[in-house]
Amino acid sequence: VRCIQIYHGGYETNWDHHANLAKQHRELCGETDQPIAGLLTDLKRRGLLDSTLVIWGGEFGRLPVSQDNNGRDHNPHGFTMWMAGGGVKAGFSYGETDELGYRAVSNPTHVRDLHATILHLMGLDHERLTFPFGGRDQSLTNGLGRVVHEIMA
Repeated sequence: VRCIQIYHGGYETNWDHHANLAKQHRELCGETDQPIAGLLTDLKRRGLLDSTLVIWGGEFGRLPVSQDNNGRDHNPHGFTMWMAGGGVKAGFSYGETDELGYRAVSNPTHVRDLHATILHLMGLDHERLTFPFGGRDQSLTNGLGRVVHEIMA
């Protein structure tokens, strides 16, 4: 299998919390932490983690403020995700936001760079992976993505 996606949540129960953040995230983390740890442990025990890229992320970063209640609003300027196996450095952190979690201040990485890096780790060249649309070749990064080699083992 070249690629699978595991999704947790849905319409009623999802990670898009703008209120009751602590309670709702505590519940969702409780539902996912052990299964994710089990997946990583199983992949490592079977010798598959080195060749399996695991990516964990959400839809947006989160602002340090909210317009209502005790949640956090979407943040397009700072986003956290993690990657394991598949050629990335273990126990490594790349980039950081300011002290409020508002904006990336160290090693900001555009989503195009993330896509280029993921494709590279999967053995695909983001500059050669194109499809015809509207009379010209299109790509996921449109020639603007940069492979982030600094995160690779």
